[in-house]
Amino acid sequence: MPKRILQGTVVSDKNDKTIVVRVERRFTHPVLKKTIRRSKKYHAHDEANAHKVGDVVAIAESKPISKNKRWVVVGAVAAGK
Repeated sequence: MPKRILQGTVVSDKNDKTIVVRVERRFTHPVLKKTIRRSKKYHAHDEANAHKVGDVVAIAESKPISKNKRWVVVGAVAAGK
C-alpha cells in the first residue's frame, strides 16, 4: 500500500524534532454546491528542526513515532516569511 503524501503549512515548531502542519482540503458542498475549505492538523517528525512557522512542507505517512506522530517531513515546498 503506498504512503500518502500531503502538503501543508507549518503552524508550530515549538516542540523538539516535531512540527505541526495544517493541511487544507477543498470540496464542493453536496447540497449548496459551494466550495468549502476544511483543515486538519498533523504532528510530523522533523529530525533536524529545519522547518519554521510559515513554511510549506510535504509530509508522508510512517509508522507511529510517538503518541501523536504518524507523519514525517519529506521536504520543503516553499519557504515562509
